Amino acid sequence: MQPLTLPSLLQEQGGRHGARRWLEAPGGALDFAGAPAHAARWAALLAQAGVARGDRVGIMAGNGMPFLSLVLGCGWLGAVAVPINTASRGLQLRHILANSGCELLAADAGSLEALAGLDPSGLALRRIWLLDGEPGARRVAGCDVEPLPPVPPAGAPAADLSPGDTLAVLYTSGTSGPSKGVCCPHAQFYWWGVLAARNLEIGADDVLYTSLPLFHTNALNACFQALVTGASLVCDARFSVSRYFERLAATRATVTYLLGAMVPMLLSREPGPAERAHRTRIALAPGVPERFHGAFRDRTGIALLEGYGSTETNFALGGTLAGQRPGFMGRAAPEFDACVADEHDRPVPDGVPGELLLRARAPFAIATGYFGMPEQTVQAWRNLWFHTGDRVVRDAEGYFRFLDRMKDAIRRRGENISSYEVEQALLAHPAVAAAAVYAVRSELAEDEVMAALVCRPGCRVSPEALLDFCQPRMPYFAVPRYLRFLDDLPRTENGKVRKASLREEGITGDAWDRDAAGYQVARLRARSA
Repeated sequence: MQPLTLPSLLQEQGGRHGARRWLEAPGGALDFAGAPAHAARWAALLAQAGVARGDRVGIMAGNGMPFLSLVLGCGWLGAVAVPINTASRGLQLRHILANSGCELLAADAGSLEALAGLDPSGLALRRIWLLDGEPGARRVAGCDVEPLPPVPPAGAPAADLSPGDTLAVLYTSGTSGPSKGVCCPHAQFYWWGVLAARNLEIGADDVLYTSLPLFHTNALNACFQALVTGASLVCDARFSVSRYFERLAATRATVTYLLGAMVPMLLSREPGPAERAHRTRIALAPGVPERFHGAFRDRTGIALLEGYGSTETNFALGGTLAGQRPGFMGRAAPEFDACVADEHDRPVPDGVPGELLLRARAPFAIATGYFGMPEQTVQAWRNLWFHTGDRVVRDAEGYFRFLDRMKDAIRRRGENISSYEVEQALLAHPAVAAAAVYAVRSELAEDEVMAALVCRPGCRVSPEALLDFCQPRMPYFAVPRYLRFLDDLPRTENGKVRKASLREEGITGDAWDRDAAGYQVARLRARSA
């Protein structure tokens, strides 16, 4: 029988792999044999704080063992981990806390600033644990900041869980409204591990290395790739262009993880001996344009593996490196059905573009819905298919090629951005009457954020002043790069903004470019230093 829940998987793999290293992250390491007891002790810590089965526990912290320990404790207890992007601010952060109903939030010192300005009214939040440093006499979001309590020596019993029970709620981009909390069941993470490990051809002797944030599914499911195979995973605090290859060598990594813009950023540096002084053979690199694949492998010796997955789904499209076709995401995994459909959910012939629809053959291999959003859940999972919002085409041999996004979402630096949330922050400025936020292409082969704006009569605001206003109200990666001031926005007959027209115009001559102007966005450059 497949160990489809986290407690059963920890117990089975602990007995199988013993003292082998499983996880290493800032602040500690964990072997397979010790993982069940470790999870049980953190579960006991949560239970002492009043957390019960089904309760949501917010985690707003950078990569580290406390983050992983809290996820393990939640999974053992039957509670639900709610990882929160540490760059979340303002409207987005308040929505996540309100929607999830977290009563307990564990945060690092760097996240307290974002919490300090929140209006606590209507939030269920009752306690905030500080994962690092000394809390002092601090009160944020209506709660006293407490030090992380000592972890009890005795663990809690493992909850009797089902594969469909929720392990984590991961917030992804809202496209026509606020961010949605994706309910990810235990079995979905198991299948993430199995499918990704199969495509990457991971074995027990592999060392996996990620510098991606654990509050996203990519790094979090890498833990399960190691868990199901007996491999080791090293989580670094953050991605560094200048130190990336040195870290591969230092960790003796054989498998790593990259996102779209990271590859051209690494290739933009002067070649050096460190690019070959490692033993890494392959990187999971979804969304990297095909033109970079050969150049990256020639310079570094690392092959880039394509594929398709999302927070709601799984590694649904892909395959091993031997079966990869340039420019294509791969074929449907045996555990999935994939369909290209028109606007009425009717399948279209091969070679005809349409929306990618997915459904799992393995029970609970995909998310079960959006937390507290039944209407959005029904809409996305209508007709028993998950509607990805991605426009693709399938060829006669079953290979899928990505064309563009049908949803009004933006992806920049590996982060999903809600145009709606950026628009709300812009509209909060007293000089702005209307705003439309949309994606334009960048020199790094990914999206850049552009905003078309209409000022109120008699009002003006400089681009710099507007971005100064935005920075504390949105994640740093969502701050628009391009601003365009117009007399009016293009609209349909019923008054809706025609973003398609704005996208088609692209980066116009009258657009202000913050990079060209030398405007600095806090932490934007620091993350890739």
